[in-house]
Amino acid sequence: MQPIVYDVAVSADGFIAGPNNDVSAFPNTEQVVEDYFTRLSTYKTVLMGRATYEFGYDFGLKPGENPYPMAASYVVSQSIRLPDEAAVVVRRALDDAWLSEVRSISPSPIYLCGGGILATALLELGHLQGLRIKRAPIVLGSGTPLFAPFRHSLALKLRHQTDYGDGYVFQDFDILT
Repeated sequence: MQPIVYDVAVSADGFIAGPNNDVSAFPNTEQVVEDYFTRLSTYKTVLMGRATYEFGYDFGLKPGENPYPMAASYVVSQSIRLPDEAAVVVRRALDDAWLSEVRSISPSPIYLCGGGILATALLELGHLQGLRIKRAPIVLGSGTPLFAPFRHSLALKLRHQTDYGDGYVFQDFDILT
């Protein structure tokens, strides 16, 4: 069964986007971006929440298009409405049986590309196994948090770390249950 891995950029104060979903403060250094695209090429299944999917509209994504055409993509949302011929699958709710099925049929680790509410839901269902964060040397002060509030503490085991210099660090963690 493949793990679900939350792979996301985060500010030093724990936000994945600033107010109004602004990500412009995140530095885009060449090596950080290159390493992200290398990791991205290994994912064949993608999970995302409605806000993350709709964020793509600001960059030209059309409703129903798959922002990750190399992968089977699922949008978890009770409210999103997409065309019948959508290239992404909409899942109205999460449950253990469906998550187990997706994890068993995926040919690779599953990319959770956002957001914090979905990450917390997966964590509380016991289906979030990895956390890959690109910790940026910025403080946003408010915005979209890495996780929504959850009921217990979270123990992590560091698998790998890359220091890009200037305070930018990539960390790959296993989530311990």
